[in-house]
Amino acid sequence: MLEEVILGGTCLHRGCIPAKAFLKSADVYDEVKRAAEFGVDIGGEVTFNYDTALQRSLKIVEGQYKGLLYLFEKKHKIPVFMGRGMLLDANTVGVTPNDGSSPLSLRAKNIIINTGSRPRPIKDVSYDGLRVINSDHAVVLETLPASFIVRGGGATGVEWASTYHRYGSKTTIVGNIVPMEDHEVAQQLTRSFQRQKMDVVVGARPTAADIDVGKKGVTMRLKDAKDKESVVKAECLLVAVGRQGNIEDIGLETVGINTKEDIIPADDMQRTNVQNIYAIGDVNGKQMLAHTAMHHGIIAVEHIMGLNPFPLNEEMNSPTCTYCEPEIGSIGLSEKTAQERGHNVKIGKFPMKPNAKATIEGHTDGFAKVVADADTKDLLGIHIIGPHATELIAGGAVARLLDSTPEELVIAVHPHPTISEVIGEAAHDWLGHAIHI
Repeated sequence: MLEEVILGGTCLHRGCIPAKAFLKSADVYDEVKRAAEFGVDIGGEVTFNYDTALQRSLKIVEGQYKGLLYLFEKKHKIPVFMGRGMLLDANTVGVTPNDGSSPLSLRAKNIIINTGSRPRPIKDVSYDGLRVINSDHAVVLETLPASFIVRGGGATGVEWASTYHRYGSKTTIVGNIVPMEDHEVAQQLTRSFQRQKMDVVVGARPTAADIDVGKKGVTMRLKDAKDKESVVKAECLLVAVGRQGNIEDIGLETVGINTKEDIIPADDMQRTNVQNIYAIGDVNGKQMLAHTAMHHGIIAVEHIMGLNPFPLNEEMNSPTCTYCEPEIGSIGLSEKTAQERGHNVKIGKFPMKPNAKATIEGHTDGFAKVVADADTKDLLGIHIIGPHATELIAGGAVARLLDSTPEELVIAVHPHPTISEVIGEAAHDWLGHAIHI
């Protein structure tokens, strides 16, 4: 194993885990402020301590990291070489060690490239870690600015906007909200953010010419989807306009590995065009999610071992999760994409509001949506926005993998009272007979 920075990569140290720890702090703060609704009276003012949230996040990351080290060093005894690697030929990786010791070479019959990705900047706007930051900076930001502009409405952007807004910072999110999700999910999240009194500027695409960075903050000139012009100022700009693969200076050209823009294309077994070299995770560009990367790793290793692994259809069978408030969980095709693919699309929907458990928990924003082909009854997609959506979508993943139909979702018993009932109710609605609405 060769690692340049630290075992665990982006997800553990700079992405999924610390970001979700921050989001949990926001959730708890929300709940405590609403405690009186549940019969819990708290004397005095409820305040938020950012440093405590930061330290808790760092402690969680450290605990997970220690567990990973145990698996490598103690349980499986996997040798790890810390340093920068470069392909010297199809069977050799040259290593420049981090500790300044002499370079060395590692030889192997097969090589797996898992160099990941990094935050993409706005062209000609440099990160300084203070006024202009990305998600890497956000997880270790020592003090909480009073105001943020979050540029980008994808998963990273909406998660950090949801975090900072609920922490009490004045937050403006700029861009189309979750554009890769089903259009009704995107509309719902936009409305939810607006109801939370977050400033949302949809459709704006500011460039470096529209952004001024000074010692005290950032000014951004905007034109929204309706051509309405405005100016937004904040202490900090968080850029969340996507990620780019780490493919530079690792010897791809030496070995003749094909690239496309900033990714390394790979087949269903995660092989590059050089058959004994594999590319997994973000760097192959298929789906930039940690669980997908882990699955890619399993497929690649099993293929190397001659085990004939089942390929992963990322678009149809790998769920996406967004941990803002309200949460989003989805799998498969959106309604519009299914229509574009030529399906005779029929949908079923059920709102969170009538669901007893959602009402009990005090989170009734959202719905579940089933997308299926009216002729074949093939289940094409499930989309959930609302409480625990990121947990519920695992059931949708099983349903998609097993080629379930809406009828089978109805036959399956969803326990009461649980939020999972909205999936069964949406399937009932697809069949024309929703039960509780």
